[in-house]
Amino acid sequence: MMMTGADEFQRPRVITPFPAPKLSDLPMFQGDHKESLYWGTYRPQVYFGVRARTPHSLLAGLMWLGDEKDDGKHAMRHFCENSQDLKSFGWREHNGIDFGRQELLDQDMILETSFVKSKEGSLGYGGDWSVRINLINKGLDDEVKRTVHLFFYIADEGGNVLNLGKDVLELKESSLLASGSRADVGNWQMHLTSQSQAHFETHYCGFKTPDIVNLSDAVQNNLSVQENKTGRLQLSDTSEDSSSIYVFQISTTTQSTIDIAFVSGIREETSDVEQRIMSLTGSPLSSLLEEKHIAFDAKFKECFHLSEKLDSEILMVGKAAIGNMLGGIGYFYGQSKIQAPISSQAKSEDEFLLYWPAELYTAVPSRPVFPRGFLWDEGFHQLLVWRWDFRITLEILGNWLDLMNIDGWIPREQILGDEALSKIPKEYVVQIPSNGNPPTLLLVIRDLINGIRAEKFNKEERDEILSFLDLAFVRLDAWFQWFNTSQKGKEMGSYYWHGRDSLTNLQLNPQSLSSGFDDYPRASHPTEDEKHVDLRCWMYLAADCMNSIIEFLGEKDRHVTVDYSSTVKLLSDFNLLNQMHYDHDLGAYLDFGNHTEDVRLVWKEVTGDDGRVSRELVRETFGKPELRLVPHIGYVSFFPFMFRIIPPASSILEKQLDLISNRSVVWSDYGLLSLGKTSSLYMKYNTEHEAPYWRGAIWMNMNYMILSSLHHYSIADGPYMDKARTIYEELRSNLIRNVVRNYDETGYIWEHYDQTKGTGEGGRVFTGWSALILLIMSEEYPLF
Repeated sequence: MMMTGADEFQRPRVITPFPAPKLSDLPMFQGDHKESLYWGTYRPQVYFGVRARTPHSLLAGLMWLGDEKDDGKHAMRHFCENSQDLKSFGWREHNGIDFGRQELLDQDMILETSFVKSKEGSLGYGGDWSVRINLINKGLDDEVKRTVHLFFYIADEGGNVLNLGKDVLELKESSLLASGSRADVGNWQMHLTSQSQAHFETHYCGFKTPDIVNLSDAVQNNLSVQENKTGRLQLSDTSEDSSSIYVFQISTTTQSTIDIAFVSGIREETSDVEQRIMSLTGSPLSSLLEEKHIAFDAKFKECFHLSEKLDSEILMVGKAAIGNMLGGIGYFYGQSKIQAPISSQAKSEDEFLLYWPAELYTAVPSRPVFPRGFLWDEGFHQLLVWRWDFRITLEILGNWLDLMNIDGWIPREQILGDEALSKIPKEYVVQIPSNGNPPTLLLVIRDLINGIRAEKFNKEERDEILSFLDLAFVRLDAWFQWFNTSQKGKEMGSYYWHGRDSLTNLQLNPQSLSSGFDDYPRASHPTEDEKHVDLRCWMYLAADCMNSIIEFLGEKDRHVTVDYSSTVKLLSDFNLLNQMHYDHDLGAYLDFGNHTEDVRLVWKEVTGDDGRVSRELVRETFGKPELRLVPHIGYVSFFPFMFRIIPPASSILEKQLDLISNRSVVWSDYGLLSLGKTSSLYMKYNTEHEAPYWRGAIWMNMNYMILSSLHHYSIADGPYMDKARTIYEELRSNLIRNVVRNYDETGYIWEHYDQTKGTGEGGRVFTGWSALILLIMSEEYPLF
């Protein structure tokens, strides 16, 4: 909502929305499209959860008791954890709209959750949906059955009172668990049915406040009280007055199946509830799930053209990549916390301002570690998603661009709502309005434009994309202008990432979080003299993308703040690039800044305010820094190669190919290292506790970008085609083999991979940009 009059002067610019129509209001995102996406597994932070794309939704989720811990208590599985508690978990299939199947391997049990939607017969907005929970023995004789305690809950975020079903404690073939009424979906009911002969026992508890973040604790407290009273692990069968959340305990054994159906829009005069429940449970549900499974397989083949001759393990990883990417899409609502400008009158004791209330429909990098929106990750995510469903991509892009403020800035990390806040350290919550993040959304937009050029879309699809770009242009233009002014360097055509700490004495090399590369080494002493080669190349991409949009849409009467054609010419000037960033001795592109290699972390004795002496690891500079090229070869060095600024006939191209394939620098049998072994900071800790992150580990997004350009140079006419082809084929093979091997051994696609052994590290289920392995398998690369 825009503010006018006196209010406008009171609201700081940094939290003032950009004054243009919202992209999420476009007609293409309304009507059937909006309704078809209303319900979904939009809670990526939990092992299984359902919600609607509305701020105060009705939401559902699953918890279960794991094995006993050392203290004798059972672990409650609810929020995804990046630990070895589960042997593996993740979506095996998901179509992003109305179907998904997930497997969770907990000790000797496979817990399989399937989700499906149906509009047939439903009068409720968004239709009906059903969840099937299969409990399967893993490695045990089918006759050996273990007891399982499941907890399925339904909650109303809006605080609407829920009604408890009458036969919850006397489970019949089909039992009404709960019901209620909402403005969006009308009267609704949730039913439980059993699909096996296994013994079932049900209990419940109800709470007035739908505090989902602390729900597992509340349930365990309830169980603990009852266990002390009765000696049994069962809920209390009581509820608080006006409960807006009910938790249903379903105690059964493995080798059993449970179906939970949700039906909405129930009207007394046309009550066909029983028939609708039957169509979403039992054998009709089995048939529907099989139908969706077959359709998923068919679409997977159509989108990614993977040969049936490929090993089944490779195909399984490819399906897990797209399934987890789509299954990880979430819906979030809340207000970002923004660092208050020095001059502002922020009244909060923490000195932050609240952004306007906003919703965000987005993919996430990792369900257990990063279950929230990341700006630069999202561009890589959508390179994969648009090939599956370009409309989902357009809506996600629109949601992100709608978060732009009046200055053209977008907060790079979106922590919206209590569930998202619960999964992030406090120090990373507040966003800094002078800091950017790579504009990877433009990588997707240019890919879509080139998809139109390559006639990958029919006329209707083409028109939708152009309609989106027409409305998005003013925001994209403002975004470019924000970068072009706030991140520019002293020299024409130079840029540097703002936000590095020039005063720190704790970091060996001050981080550049805004670049996305965190601890990747830059100039040792941050100043305004810096020139970052990666940002210069991102600006080239952005200008070229904007220029392409103008060419496609025509000038019309639109107000353009930048001469994009001239900017493209400036930033693609090969000689100027080389003057600014090329080191002829190393044959590499490098950052420029105030730098010395003679910086170390040393132990110092520090006396505290209380007089106590402690030891602290602090940074000390032993040499005098000087303005120079920064001699660290790694991913940043290959940006001119990635963005294809180097002419195919240039000898500098051969130098890049030599560096890429050099085992003493970045080459390994598992992928390209983020930082060369020749760097003085290779695999060095940045502080006492900050392990190396982008200082050697193998990351899929940059390997994908480099591989993409190897493919380009292998078909671009020039003297190094064959060399590029040989390196391309070996790197592609190494990446696929290593990701598949790790998936086979661990059940996960990982955040990054070890530089010496190729083992998966960091976040599990990192099917954000690591899912790009599927595009590597199918040899689908961005067209430049």
